[in-house]
Amino acid sequence: MIYNVSFSWYPYLEIIAAFFAIFYCGRKTIKGAWIAFVHFHTNMDSLITISAIASLATSLLSLLGLNIPSFGTVGIMILMLHLTGRYIESRLRDRATKEVKKLLTLQPKEARVLIEDNYIMVPIEAIKPETLIRVNAGERIPLDGIVTSGLSEVDESLLTGESLPIIKDVGSDVTGGAMNLSGSLIIKTTKIDEETFLAKMIDLVRETQSTKVPLQALADRVTLKFVPTIISLAIISALSWFFAFDALSALFSPLASYLPWPTAYTSPIDAAVYAFVATLVIACPCALGLAIPLALAVSTGEASKSGLLIRNAEAIQTLNQTSYAILDKTGTLTKGTPTVTKWELPEEARPYAYKLESLSGHPVAKAVVSVLTGQSNISEPDELIEKAGEGISGKWGDDLWFVGRPLVYPKEAGTDVTVVEVRKNETPLGYFAITDSLREDSSIAIENLKSLGITSIMATGDRMEVAMRVARDVGIKEVHSEIHPEDKLSLIQKIQVAGSKVLMVGDGINDAAALRGAHVGIAMGSGMDLAVDNADIVIVKGGLSKVVSAVRIAKKTKKVIYQNLFGAFLYNIIAIPLAMSGLLHPIVAEVAMAASSITVILNSMRIVGSSKD
Repeated sequence: MIYNVSFSWYPYLEIIAAFFAIFYCGRKTIKGAWIAFVHFHTNMDSLITISAIASLATSLLSLLGLNIPSFGTVGIMILMLHLTGRYIESRLRDRATKEVKKLLTLQPKEARVLIEDNYIMVPIEAIKPETLIRVNAGERIPLDGIVTSGLSEVDESLLTGESLPIIKDVGSDVTGGAMNLSGSLIIKTTKIDEETFLAKMIDLVRETQSTKVPLQALADRVTLKFVPTIISLAIISALSWFFAFDALSALFSPLASYLPWPTAYTSPIDAAVYAFVATLVIACPCALGLAIPLALAVSTGEASKSGLLIRNAEAIQTLNQTSYAILDKTGTLTKGTPTVTKWELPEEARPYAYKLESLSGHPVAKAVVSVLTGQSNISEPDELIEKAGEGISGKWGDDLWFVGRPLVYPKEAGTDVTVVEVRKNETPLGYFAITDSLREDSSIAIENLKSLGITSIMATGDRMEVAMRVARDVGIKEVHSEIHPEDKLSLIQKIQVAGSKVLMVGDGINDAAALRGAHVGIAMGSGMDLAVDNADIVIVKGGLSKVVSAVRIAKKTKKVIYQNLFGAFLYNIIAIPLAMSGLLHPIVAEVAMAASSITVILNSMRIVGSSKD
């Protein structure tokens, strides 16, 4: 064997190499073990450190002339395999954020800012909200804002997944990082620094990396008990062999004769050291430590490639248990780009409706603004109130103007449309009839959710006729229409009280409370900031089919995690008794440990492609 090499300088080389590997390459591992020790607990670093140092100690004692087998090389192997596993885990985590890191390169460093009738290049960091900037054709839009002048096609494919360029003109929202294709645009900035779309998307990924699923917390608790147990077993095996050498040797020597590797039944001290080191090495929980983090890292990367950002890793586990999906209508089942099909409004009321709706971020408000563009501008309201699910109101002097949910539905507006009413001092003056087309993937997504055991329920503030038409088209049986935001939350809580897990999908201000209250909240990335901020998962590109992808990834991840944990524990249950009996050579134990870690890595990679299963 390697410790019997005849070169006289080999023992010194082994010790030097072991010192370098353990105390330099493994210095972070030793630091982790020390921190655990001073806080009176143990972790995976503790067992790795003790095993490596124990292996090094055998080389030192052997060099001093004691009749002890030298396992310094095993200490090197322990550290190198442990660090290799950590490196692979780190690489997989990097892959998980790769798609979003691309966004960092999209934002220009400078922008043309209007200063005293001239456009001057100014660093992005110095630009404030409400600043006018010019973006020429072929340039990327620096910051989020609103177009105040110009007309152009804008490519937002890297941000939203929309494959075709979008026409942007006066009043259109634009997102920093999008490519301006054809014409020059003058943009008034609305968001800067960490408030921009790009910054928020990057923050979401960073949040994901710092969270743990309940299974991971369970594995951590197991490791806390596992490490001191293994150390105790190693000490017990060493003491047993030292004080009961004759009896144990007589028991296990016949079995050892069938093994292809040598054992150490020549003396009590040899057998004690042999069993002690082998037990520590075989139990090094590399596979256990990698079982869950690797699976989560791969699943996060798969989600990112599918257009999903997972803010809360716990959602991956919870998605497996959901039985109901509460779905908003506008912007979720539909495209969220409503268009006005019919409207009636007196001339004197139009400027007030235009002003109020231009101050709202709701998709329906944008549809109203688009047909009222060109109306004479008026002063800002003295008071402004926007109530989720109701509408927006403003006060000019003694007059209170309101645009939103109608008091009485006008028959002349037609059926299967959403109606926005304009009122002055609670007197209806006119209306806008609005329709919104379905997302192309909504119907198949509902069908796929059903095949995964999830019942879809629509919850919308829209009229019954509109909601039922959409529900019919996509195949939803249960519909809750004309409800307020608090009603959505109540519906979720009612299902939760009955003992079922609920996921919520929405995109508006009125969905924020429901997204937070559901077991898993999924927000459309094109929706309002408040909805995104309260979601566990954000759909960056695509429609409702991405919810199906998220569920499939979650189910595959759960299956892989259980397989990883089962394999890691089974490996230890079989190998530890063999090591304690002196039947397992430390180098063989190390190879077996490496094999178990490789198995975990390969099994975790099976998650790749699960979003399309």
